[in-house]
Amino acid sequence: MTLTEASMDALRGRGDELADATVATLFARGEVGKFNTLMRYVSMAGAPLPDGLPEVAREYLRTTAAPPDWVDWGEMERARLFFTDNNVHISTALSFAAMPACYLVPHVARLLSATHGLSYPSKRMAETGQFTVYLMQPGAFEAGSRFIPAAQKVRLLHAAIRHHLVREGRWDTAALGTPICQEDMIGGQMFFSMLVLDSLHRLGIHMSEEGADAYYYAWRVVGAMLGVDQDAVPRTVTEARAFLDLYMVRHMGPSEEGAHLTRQLVELYEEVVPGTVFDPVVSALIRYLVGDTCADWLEVSRTPFDTAVRAVPQLLGVLETIEDRSPFGAWALDRLGHLTSVFELSTLTRGRVMHYAVPEALRKEYGVSGAVPRTRRWTPPAATV
Repeated sequence: MTLTEASMDALRGRGDELADATVATLFARGEVGKFNTLMRYVSMAGAPLPDGLPEVAREYLRTTAAPPDWVDWGEMERARLFFTDNNVHISTALSFAAMPACYLVPHVARLLSATHGLSYPSKRMAETGQFTVYLMQPGAFEAGSRFIPAAQKVRLLHAAIRHHLVREGRWDTAALGTPICQEDMIGGQMFFSMLVLDSLHRLGIHMSEEGADAYYYAWRVVGAMLGVDQDAVPRTVTEARAFLDLYMVRHMGPSEEGAHLTRQLVELYEEVVPGTVFDPVVSALIRYLVGDTCADWLEVSRTPFDTAVRAVPQLLGVLETIEDRSPFGAWALDRLGHLTSVFELSTLTRGRVMHYAVPEALRKEYGVSGAVPRTRRWTPPAATV
């Protein structure tokens, strides 16, 4: 698809036909509660579906049980190795850049605020973190993995939000488009892939072109499994830059919901940081990664650490030098990164497994009831807007 304002507008009116039809039938037959109860016990690919599961859900799960037939498994393995080599940095970029970027899109911030789950502030981060960890595990697409069931449930969760808002007539589709439309789904895919790569570059992380391309490719596969129209998705990081730039210019700005969600995020991570002396680092890192204009829109406080945090790339550069020169150092840093990610995810989930249930109602205030080879170093494509 040629990228133009008109083509982006066309994506705003489209949801996900398969998931939308499945959710509509579940609601029409009063089977959402039964579906959620039974699906709590379906957490691994290949597991037998429970007796009593509504037939429409059973058919949906059969249809979406396999990844796209075009997947390049060699590229997916390179993506997994890239994640293993950079897991703590990727977690940092997701937490302090990608999530705040979602809050910079006012209608997306409103959608995120509309779900009951946001009364548990870490739920969105926990779901995202757990989903990413599932994706990057060995055998993520094989029997016994947790990624495919998670993707199937997230796709239905998105459809349920569309169902609630559109059915009740409480969403201005003429002005805002379909809730969680194709444009927003692709935009989210860009935030969690391209914007993460941008943030790693800003942090001074050495990325090979092969590693960056593979990481972006993995999120293309994720998008396909979440119902994104592959004819509309950028195929390369250069095309992704153009889509992300245009999406940001079209939609990003300040909003009350975005500022509120960001405050919740900052407070959450200040609880994770030991003591209180380094609490301002959270705000400083968000401001460093998203930039002053966006940070001001999100009402991120300025702190004495705003200048000091600019030394992070130099510190990470020292650690990368240790990793490159010492096999033991590489092993120790990879292990530390893994443990840090596990601790962060455990803190966010409070030790729970996130089940990605289909919401039966929305909040009432919205009127709804191994390392990648270090070859040529990757640098972000130039801005297009």
